Amino acid sequence: MRLGFVGTGIITDAIVTGLATARPDIGEILVSPRNAETAARLAARFPVVRVAADNQAVLDGADVVFLAIRPQIAEAVIRPLAFRPDHHVISVVATVQIETLADWIGGPVAGLCRAVPLPFVASLSGPTLIFPPDRVAAGLFAPLGTAIETDDIAPFDRLATASALMGTYFGVLETAARWLEGNGVPYDQGKAYLTGLYSGLAHAMQTSPAETFEELRHEFSTRGGLNEQVFRVFVAHGGKTALEDGLDAVLARSMRS
Repeated sequence: MRLGFVGTGIITDAIVTGLATARPDIGEILVSPRNAETAARLAARFPVVRVAADNQAVLDGADVVFLAIRPQIAEAVIRPLAFRPDHHVISVVATVQIETLADWIGGPVAGLCRAVPLPFVASLSGPTLIFPPDRVAAGLFAPLGTAIETDDIAPFDRLATASALMGTYFGVLETAARWLEGNGVPYDQGKAYLTGLYSGLAHAMQTSPAETFEELRHEFSTRGGLNEQVFRVFVAHGGKTALEDGLDAVLARSMRS
């Protein structure tokens, strides 16, 4: 199998790193030269990776083509490319619908799907959403964590929307770390403590028999205790509403694409 990546940003870096680690059966991985530094680093690190002359050269040398371009420039990059009928195309372009991608590709291909891999695929962990169900994409992403296939665009769009919580997650941690710093705790010490705390909570989510996050919230909140107090203040000051409004806004933005 020969893979090609049109676009060489953060997600391409993560996918290539994961695949080069987990799939020794891949014959070659071609990456576009647009981000020369990332492309050169991947080629130097993994013998299976080669930097192509341009985006068309990526397609010419690949069986499976990953489209990993910013949505703002995706149409301008994709339309001029000549796809083959035997190409299997996996798009990780955020928010761009299958029908739009098919129009930009301009002709029949063997397979076309969307995927939402997260940066954690580099370390072979984390979920990757796939729509519609696709044997090739699932086979590539399953060894990099978990492949979650859906045959309905509605849950795919809503699950993809939830991935927009990553920045908020780190924003909450930064807020807490700076609060600790403002109260006399060195930032590095606060960061180390919060990292351990949240790592432990992630482990608890993975191993607990609880069926809902609400059950876990109660399990980790003594009645009338400190955890319950912080969550109560969070809700009272509009935190829950703000989070829901943010997700609604991201979903609406993706539906307009």
